[in-house]
Amino acid sequence: MNAPATLWTPPAVPSVPVRGRAERAPVNRLFFVGRNYHAHAVEMGRPVDKAKEVPFYFTKSPSTLVASGATVPYPPRTKDYHYEMELVVVIGKPGFRVAEAEAHELIYGYACGLDMTRRDLQLAARDKGRPWDLGKDIEQGSVISEIVPMPGVVIERGEIVLNVNGQPRQASDVDKLIWNIRELIADLSTYYHLQPGDLIYTGTPEGVGAVVPGDRLEGRVAGVGEIVLHVGAAE
Repeated sequence: MNAPATLWTPPAVPSVPVRGRAERAPVNRLFFVGRNYHAHAVEMGRPVDKAKEVPFYFTKSPSTLVASGATVPYPPRTKDYHYEMELVVVIGKPGFRVAEAEAHELIYGYACGLDMTRRDLQLAARDKGRPWDLGKDIEQGSVISEIVPMPGVVIERGEIVLNVNGQPRQASDVDKLIWNIRELIADLSTYYHLQPGDLIYTGTPEGVGAVVPGDRLEGRVAGVGEIVLHVGAAE
């Protein structure tokens, strides 16, 4: 059966290179975990009490993905464009209401990620109780490295760092996640039927800050890889 005709050409499905594979990984959805390192929650003025709270999430459009090594323009309508270095979990199997003990079965692998943020717009929306979309869902604002296949592996520790123009800005360890990878997969699967190609950006450590045109960002997660981003001129 032929597909119905469309008025314009639909966008291609975003995909990410996979280390050691000729095939690319098609991307389904982008989930981001808010305030998942204690020190970052404190620097944002919103400390987290895990005993009283649950994880919270926001999403970005898959069309915001851009590959490591890219040069992206400084986005419009902001004067405070921030980096957030993150470990990304790549889902490789479907799952719904998954137990923590079985969460590893959904993992295909990992990548390094940057959640770029119009911080001034995000905080203005937050303080008025409005959605964060204009601060977070930014064209070319979700940066991703190649995916490293690690089926069934749960990363529990490993250095996560980011340098800007060669100067250290973020330095922490994945073992400082408030909600660990098993907990995140299990919890998120109570809201959504997780699918292959879903990406979970697990949160950023302390040290977030602003960039300006001309800056070069270099991050890494131990055992996973590296990520690079160049900030271009404002549009």
